[in-house]
Amino acid sequence: MASPTPRARPLSPHLSIWKPGPHMVVSILHRITGDGMATVGTVVLVWWLAAIAAGRESYHTFYHVFGEVAGGALGYLFGIGMTLCFFQHMATGIRHFFLDAGAGYELKVNRAGSIATMVFAVVATVLVWAYILGVK
Repeated sequence: MASPTPRARPLSPHLSIWKPGPHMVVSILHRITGDGMATVGTVVLVWWLAAIAAGRESYHTFYHVFGEVAGGALGYLFGIGMTLCFFQHMATGIRHFFLDAGAGYELKVNRAGSIATMVFAVVATVLVWAYILGVK
Protein backbone atom coordinates (compact mmCIF):
# COMPACT_ATOMS: atom_id res chain seq x y z
CA MET A 1 0.00 0.00 0.00
CA ALA A 2 1.26 3.47 -0.82
CA SER A 3 2.16 5.84 1.96
CA PRO A 4 -0.24 8.69 2.48
CA THR A 5 0.78 11.99 0.99
CA PRO A 6 2.44 14.22 3.56
CA ARG A 7 0.37 17.20 4.53
CA ALA A 8 1.73 20.52 5.64
CA ARG A 9 1.29 20.70 9.38
CA PRO A 10 1.22 23.90 11.35
CA LEU A 11 4.32 24.60 13.36
CA SER A 12 4.18 25.62 16.96
CA PRO A 13 5.63 29.04 17.70
CA HIS A 14 9.18 28.84 18.89
CA LEU A 15 11.19 31.23 21.00
CA SER A 16 13.13 32.32 17.94
CA ILE A 17 10.10 34.10 16.47
CA TRP A 18 9.18 36.01 19.62
CA LYS A 19 10.87 39.29 20.45
CA PRO A 20 11.50 39.52 24.18
CA GLY A 21 9.44 42.38 25.54
CA PRO A 22 9.05 43.89 28.98
CA HIS A 23 6.16 41.56 29.79
CA MET A 24 8.37 38.53 29.16
CA VAL A 25 11.20 40.01 31.25
CA VAL A 26 8.80 40.76 34.11
CA SER A 27 7.40 37.23 33.98
CA ILE A 28 10.88 35.75 34.22
CA LEU A 29 11.87 38.22 36.96
CA HIS A 30 8.79 37.24 38.96
CA ARG A 31 9.90 33.61 39.01
CA ILE A 32 13.54 34.46 39.74
CA THR A 33 12.72 36.87 42.56
CA GLY A 34 10.28 34.45 44.17
CA ASP A 35 12.76 31.60 44.08
CA GLY A 36 15.60 33.90 45.16
CA MET A 37 13.73 35.21 48.18
CA ALA A 38 12.67 31.72 49.18
CA THR A 39 16.10 30.15 48.77
CA VAL A 40 18.49 32.90 49.82
CA GLY A 41 16.19 34.24 52.51
CA THR A 42 15.72 30.82 54.03
CA VAL A 43 19.42 30.01 54.02
CA VAL A 44 20.41 33.33 55.63
CA LEU A 45 17.57 33.16 58.17
CA VAL A 46 18.40 29.59 59.18
CA TRP A 47 22.12 30.43 59.44
CA TRP A 48 21.30 33.48 61.59
CA LEU A 49 18.98 31.49 63.88
CA ALA A 50 21.47 28.63 64.15
CA ALA A 51 24.24 31.12 64.96
CA ILE A 52 22.13 32.67 67.73
CA ALA A 53 21.29 29.25 69.15
CA ALA A 54 24.89 28.01 69.00
CA GLY A 55 26.32 30.81 71.08
CA ARG A 56 28.59 33.80 71.00
CA GLU A 57 31.33 32.33 68.76
CA SER A 58 28.91 31.18 66.07
CA TYR A 59 27.06 34.50 66.07
CA HIS A 60 30.37 36.34 65.84
CA THR A 61 31.22 34.29 62.72
CA PHE A 62 27.85 35.17 61.16
CA TYR A 63 28.27 38.83 62.07
CA HIS A 64 31.83 38.83 60.73
CA VAL A 65 30.68 37.53 57.34
CA PHE A 66 27.71 39.87 56.97
CA GLY A 67 28.81 42.88 59.00
CA GLU A 68 32.56 43.25 58.94
CA VAL A 69 33.95 41.68 55.77
CA ALA A 70 34.75 44.48 53.29
CA GLY A 71 33.05 47.02 55.53
CA GLY A 72 29.76 45.11 55.60
CA ALA A 73 29.52 45.00 51.81
CA LEU A 74 28.22 41.43 51.79
CA GLY A 75 25.46 42.28 54.26
CA TYR A 76 24.46 45.32 52.20
CA LEU A 77 24.58 43.29 49.00
CA PHE A 78 22.22 40.68 50.44
CA GLY A 79 20.00 43.29 52.06
CA ILE A 80 19.64 45.46 48.98
CA GLY A 81 19.25 42.41 46.74
CA MET A 82 16.50 40.94 48.90
CA THR A 83 14.75 44.31 49.09
CA LEU A 84 14.86 44.67 45.31
CA CYS A 85 13.55 41.12 44.91
CA PHE A 86 10.75 41.81 47.36
CA PHE A 87 9.55 44.97 45.62
CA GLN A 88 9.84 43.45 42.14
CA HIS A 89 7.94 40.34 43.18
CA MET A 90 5.28 42.39 44.97
CA ALA A 91 4.77 44.80 42.05
CA THR A 92 4.53 41.94 39.57
CA GLY A 93 2.06 40.16 41.83
CA ILE A 94 -0.13 43.26 41.92
CA ARG A 95 0.15 43.53 38.13
CA HIS A 96 -0.95 39.90 37.80
CA PHE A 97 -3.86 40.57 40.14
CA PHE A 98 -5.16 43.18 37.70
CA LEU A 99 -4.47 40.93 34.72
CA ASP A 100 -6.42 38.12 36.40
CA ALA A 101 -9.33 40.54 36.79
CA GLY A 102 -9.23 41.12 33.03
CA ALA A 103 -7.65 44.57 33.00
CA GLY A 104 -4.44 45.64 31.31
CA TYR A 105 -4.31 43.28 28.34
CA GLU A 106 -4.09 46.09 25.78
CA LEU A 107 -0.57 46.09 24.34
CA LYS A 108 0.37 49.63 25.39
CA VAL A 109 -1.12 49.20 28.88
CA ASN A 110 0.57 45.81 29.31
CA ARG A 111 3.93 47.20 28.23
CA ALA A 112 3.60 50.28 30.45
CA GLY A 113 2.56 48.14 33.43
CA SER A 114 5.52 45.83 32.92
CA ILE A 115 7.98 48.70 32.78
CA ALA A 116 6.30 50.34 35.78
CA THR A 117 6.91 47.26 37.94
CA MET A 118 10.65 47.39 37.25
CA VAL A 119 10.86 51.15 37.79
CA PHE A 120 8.83 50.89 41.01
CA ALA A 121 11.09 48.13 42.36
CA VAL A 122 14.26 50.15 41.79
CA VAL A 123 12.81 53.42 43.14
CA ALA A 124 11.28 51.76 46.21
CA THR A 125 14.55 49.95 46.96
CA VAL A 126 16.54 53.18 46.70
CA LEU A 127 14.07 55.00 48.96
CA VAL A 128 14.04 52.25 51.60
CA TRP A 129 17.83 52.00 51.72
CA ALA A 130 18.24 55.78 51.72
CA TYR A 131 15.97 55.82 54.78
CA ILE A 132 17.82 52.93 56.44
CA LEU A 133 21.22 54.51 55.87
CA GLY A 134 19.97 57.95 56.87
CA VAL A 135 20.81 59.66 53.58
CA LYS A 136 19.58 63.25 53.59
